[in-house]
Amino acid sequence: MDEQRPKYSPEEIEAARKLFAGACEFVAGAASFESLIPISLPEVAFAGRSNVGKSSLVNALTGRKTLARTSSNPGHTRQINFFDLAGRLMLVDLPGYGFAQVSKSMKETWQDLASAYLRGRPTLKRVCLLIDSRHGVKDTDRETMKNLDAAAVSYQLVLTKTDYLKKAEIARAIAAAEAITRKHGAAHPEVLPTSSETGFGIPELRAEIMAVAAR
Repeated sequence: MDEQRPKYSPEEIEAARKLFAGACEFVAGAASFESLIPISLPEVAFAGRSNVGKSSLVNALTGRKTLARTSSNPGHTRQINFFDLAGRLMLVDLPGYGFAQVSKSMKETWQDLASAYLRGRPTLKRVCLLIDSRHGVKDTDRETMKNLDAAAVSYQLVLTKTDYLKKAEIARAIAAAEAITRKHGAAHPEVLPTSSETGFGIPELRAEIMAVAAR
């Protein structure tokens, strides 16, 4: 499993740790395209199916428990939430897609908002597309990947909840996800495994995000 993960120097890991340990503040929540905040800092967005663990991952990356609100109820994030990280990077938590228990019209509103955001942010450096490691890439994820390909938005698959899997199962989950990314032009080839509960993979993801934001 380790040989499939990107290699970062101790210095890069430490620099990323310091960045994410810095001030991180909620800036605004946008429920419509018109209410999106002005473009300023480089942005890295987090997308994924409802209840995949986006808010938990944002909290784990920044070492906080309540920066991004979490819930056991799918569809808790109902707007695009912006977090200013040390004045250097904007972390963006997108509404989940999939099985949220809301009306069809509300789902369509969220999807339209997310699509408008993804196509209209020139400072968007990458989308971290979260995949539940226990279930792999689902049809809704494939649809999102196709949309990101069409919009020419760079994205990277990030496996969540790996603490539920054994080491060999994580390796298989990575291999399966990477096989899928090879069929998508805008997808980064490397898949990053993480656990918000144990901190597994969090330092590497921080380093990856910091490197992407600096480009």
